[in-house]
Amino acid sequence: MKLSDLGDRLCILGPSNSGKSTLADAIARKRGQEPIHLDLLHHLPDTDWEPRPKAEFIALHDAAIAGERWVMDGNYSICMPQRFQRATGLILLEISTPASLLRYFRRTLFEKERRGALQGGRDSVKWDMIHHIVVTTPKNRERYQALFEQTDLPKLRLSSIKAIKQCFRKWDLAR
Repeated sequence: MKLSDLGDRLCILGPSNSGKSTLADAIARKRGQEPIHLDLLHHLPDTDWEPRPKAEFIALHDAAIAGERWVMDGNYSICMPQRFQRATGLILLEISTPASLLRYFRRTLFEKERRGALQGGRDSVKWDMIHHIVVTTPKNRERYQALFEQTDLPKLRLSSIKAIKQCFRKWDLAR
């Protein structure tokens, strides 16, 4: 599948620490756009990942999807219906739980600058996040898989880190 087959409004879903933000940034740069990272809309800047009030997050999300061209990464099922209604394409990343956990430790312990980082926030190892990756994410995988299967949008499943890297090469995306 060519990148252009996914249209101008692209959703990237997948488990925490699967590379959604990195892929969104690369696609947006190739298209001359700014990526939309849902984590940044959902959390208040200059905090330790404190969520915004729900109504404020939904308003920011809905304003973002009103645009004609966007690349958006993140799940946040509360907003999926309206996002999928506006989207022209979908990419689902499906890396394993151990790979997600490894990527989480690497990013929180060793990466000073990263894509999708919260302005003024700080990444640190948190038990809540470890629990989310190990316990919650496997349940979410089934739900996202079902959503992926049910949608009529042009879609692409990348089922491993290797598949994601191959996609970067095929689409000539820069990290």
